[in-house]
Amino acid sequence: MERKIWAIVDDEFIFHLTTKQLIKQTNLDKSILAFKNGKEAIDHIIAHKTSIESLPDVILLDLKMPVMDGWDFLEEYLPLKSELPKEITIFIVTSSVDQNDMDRAKSISAVKKYIVKPINEFKMNELVEELKAA
Repeated sequence: MERKIWAIVDDEFIFHLTTKQLIKQTNLDKSILAFKNGKEAIDHIIAHKTSIESLPDVILLDLKMPVMDGWDFLEEYLPLKSELPKEITIFIVTSSVDQNDMDRAKSISAVKKYIVKPINEFKMNELVEELKAA
Protein backbone atom coordinates (compact mmCIF):
# COMPACT_ATOMS: atom_id res chain seq x y z
CA MET A 1 0.00 0.00 0.00
CA GLU A 2 1.30 3.45 -0.87
CA ARG A 3 2.13 5.99 1.79
CA LYS A 4 -0.64 8.38 2.79
CA ILE A 5 -0.99 12.01 3.79
CA TRP A 6 -2.58 11.90 7.25
CA ALA A 7 -4.40 14.73 9.02
CA ILE A 8 -4.98 14.83 12.75
CA VAL A 9 -7.84 17.14 13.71
CA ASP A 10 -7.86 17.36 17.51
CA ASP A 11 -7.34 20.02 20.16
CA GLU A 12 -5.27 17.80 22.49
CA PHE A 13 -1.49 18.26 22.13
CA ILE A 14 -0.69 14.86 23.70
CA PHE A 15 -3.04 13.14 21.26
CA HIS A 16 -1.13 14.75 18.39
CA LEU A 17 2.21 13.52 19.74
CA THR A 18 1.16 9.94 20.46
CA THR A 19 -0.86 9.56 17.27
CA LYS A 20 1.98 10.89 15.10
CA GLN A 21 4.23 8.21 16.62
CA LEU A 22 1.65 5.48 15.95
CA ILE A 23 1.20 6.64 12.35
CA LYS A 24 4.97 6.67 11.78
CA GLN A 25 5.22 3.12 13.13
CA THR A 26 2.88 1.93 10.35
CA ASN A 27 5.38 3.16 7.72
CA LEU A 28 2.37 4.40 5.75
CA ASP A 29 2.93 8.11 6.23
CA LYS A 30 3.98 10.38 3.41
CA SER A 31 3.35 13.34 5.71
CA ILE A 32 1.24 14.22 8.74
CA LEU A 33 -0.81 17.41 8.94
CA ALA A 34 -1.94 18.65 12.34
CA PHE A 35 -4.94 20.87 13.04
CA LYS A 36 -6.22 22.07 16.43
CA ASN A 37 -9.86 22.30 15.34
CA GLY A 38 -12.23 21.68 12.46
CA LYS A 39 -11.94 25.23 11.14
CA GLU A 40 -8.18 24.93 10.58
CA ALA A 41 -8.76 21.62 8.78
CA ILE A 42 -11.63 22.81 6.58
CA ASP A 43 -9.74 26.01 5.73
CA HIS A 44 -6.79 23.86 4.59
CA ILE A 45 -9.05 21.67 2.46
CA ILE A 46 -10.75 24.69 0.86
CA ALA A 47 -7.40 26.41 0.19
CA HIS A 48 -5.97 23.26 -1.43
CA LYS A 49 -9.08 21.70 -2.95
CA THR A 50 -7.50 21.32 -6.38
CA SER A 51 -4.15 19.98 -5.15
CA ILE A 52 -3.92 16.21 -4.76
CA GLU A 53 -0.51 16.57 -3.10
CA SER A 54 -1.78 18.99 -0.42
CA LEU A 55 -4.99 17.24 0.56
CA PRO A 56 -4.96 14.49 3.18
CA ASP A 57 -5.77 10.90 2.24
CA VAL A 58 -6.83 10.09 5.80
CA ILE A 59 -8.38 12.31 8.49
CA LEU A 60 -8.49 11.36 12.16
CA LEU A 61 -11.28 13.60 13.43
CA ASP A 62 -12.16 14.41 17.03
CA LEU A 63 -15.74 15.42 17.77
CA LYS A 64 -15.28 17.74 20.74
CA MET A 65 -13.09 20.74 19.93
CA PRO A 66 -13.29 24.52 20.36
CA VAL A 67 -13.93 26.90 17.43
CA MET A 68 -15.36 24.19 15.13
CA ASP A 69 -16.10 20.69 16.38
CA GLY A 70 -16.05 17.48 14.36
CA TRP A 71 -19.75 17.60 13.50
CA ASP A 72 -19.43 21.17 12.19
CA PHE A 73 -16.36 20.11 10.20
CA LEU A 74 -18.34 17.29 8.57
CA GLU A 75 -21.20 19.68 7.80
CA GLU A 76 -18.77 21.95 5.93
CA TYR A 77 -16.84 19.07 4.35
CA LEU A 78 -19.70 17.00 2.90
CA PRO A 79 -20.81 19.57 0.27
CA LEU A 80 -17.14 20.00 -0.79
CA LYS A 81 -16.43 16.28 -1.06
CA SER A 82 -17.56 15.91 -4.68
CA GLU A 83 -15.32 18.80 -5.79
CA LEU A 84 -12.14 17.24 -4.42
CA PRO A 85 -9.70 15.47 -6.74
CA LYS A 86 -9.36 12.44 -4.45
CA GLU A 87 -11.25 10.41 -1.89
CA ILE A 88 -10.47 11.25 1.74
CA THR A 89 -11.02 8.54 4.34
CA ILE A 90 -12.38 9.92 7.61
CA PHE A 91 -12.10 8.10 10.91
CA ILE A 92 -13.74 9.66 13.95
CA VAL A 93 -11.39 9.26 16.91
CA THR A 94 -13.04 10.63 20.03
CA SER A 95 -13.50 10.13 23.75
CA SER A 96 -17.29 10.19 23.32
CA VAL A 97 -18.98 6.89 24.13
CA ASP A 98 -22.42 8.47 23.59
CA GLN A 99 -24.56 6.10 21.51
CA ASN A 100 -26.18 9.12 19.79
CA ASP A 101 -22.74 10.20 18.51
CA MET A 102 -22.00 6.65 17.32
CA ASP A 103 -25.34 6.38 15.53
CA ARG A 104 -24.94 9.82 13.96
CA ALA A 105 -21.47 8.90 12.70
CA LYS A 106 -22.80 5.67 11.15
CA SER A 107 -25.39 7.69 9.24
CA ILE A 108 -22.68 9.74 7.49
CA SER A 109 -21.29 7.86 4.51
CA ALA A 110 -18.02 9.84 4.53
CA VAL A 111 -17.16 8.42 7.99
CA LYS A 112 -15.38 5.09 7.63
CA LYS A 113 -15.20 4.12 11.31
CA TYR A 114 -15.84 5.41 14.83
CA ILE A 115 -12.99 4.81 17.28
CA VAL A 116 -13.07 5.57 21.00
CA LYS A 117 -9.89 7.05 22.49
CA PRO A 118 -7.29 6.29 23.54
CA ILE A 119 -5.85 5.22 20.24
CA ASN A 120 -3.20 2.53 20.59
CA GLU A 121 -1.16 0.22 18.39
CA PHE A 122 -4.02 -2.28 18.11
CA LYS A 123 -6.55 0.39 17.05
CA MET A 124 -4.04 1.89 14.61
CA ASN A 125 -3.57 -1.54 13.02
CA GLU A 126 -7.36 -1.76 12.62
CA LEU A 127 -7.31 1.58 10.78
CA VAL A 128 -4.54 0.34 8.50
CA GLU A 129 -6.57 -2.78 7.69
CA GLU A 130 -9.59 -0.58 6.88
CA LEU A 131 -7.42 1.49 4.53
CA LYS A 132 -6.09 -1.62 2.80
CA ALA A 133 -9.63 -2.93 2.30
CA ALA A 134 -10.82 0.35 0.78
